[in-house]
Amino acid sequence: MSESLVSRIGRLVSGSIQQIVSAAENAAPETVMAEAIRQVDDAIDEVRAELGRTKAHKHNASQRLASESARQSELEDKIRFALQEDREDLAEAAVAMQLDIEAQLPVIEKNIAEAGARETELENYLRALQGRKREMQAERERVASARRESRAGDAQAGGAAARDGVERRVDQANMAFDRVAQAVTGAPGPTQAADPAKLAELEEMTRKHRIRERLAQFKKQHA
Repeated sequence: MSESLVSRIGRLVSGSIQQIVSAAENAAPETVMAEAIRQVDDAIDEVRAELGRTKAHKHNASQRLASESARQSELEDKIRFALQEDREDLAEAAVAMQLDIEAQLPVIEKNIAEAGARETELENYLRALQGRKREMQAERERVASARRESRAGDAQAGGAAARDGVERRVDQANMAFDRVAQAVTGAPGPTQAADPAKLAELEEMTRKHRIRERLAQFKKQHA
């Protein structure tokens, strides 16, 4: 969800109905409030769309995690079989693949966790917007009812009483509105530059060492 939509949700949920009505200078509050409700509907549609994308991403990542975990088990069986057949070269290749998969699993798990947190956040936004829409609809009906009463009664006395009643109900409704919390994330700090070639060489040395260690463990189990 874009930052602009997050800000818009905060405005739509936290803004007072009094501000909405006064924006039209009391000319046609029902019309202004209907437009505000339409904006809430638009925001609800956007949140629902992103919620759907987030759920799809979480589902795909979960499937990938299950698939890679299954590959891990298959490779372990193949490593043992290769050692039984005295094919250490094949066992070494399988160990290398196993380590590559293990390096990916934490990333996939993190994506699943982040998608789950995002899903919860979007669902909270959706409930807040839906609650705000119901409040706006109720207040629009109260304003319309008050205006009908003022037109039916005495133009001067009745009109003043209706305006007082509307302002009183607007203040009561505004006190009940919840505020939407916006999460603030920090950016990683700067890192010092390093020689890419040396880092790549060190990474390869470390990887080969891990392969040898893993292969030695399988040999010990097979012995």
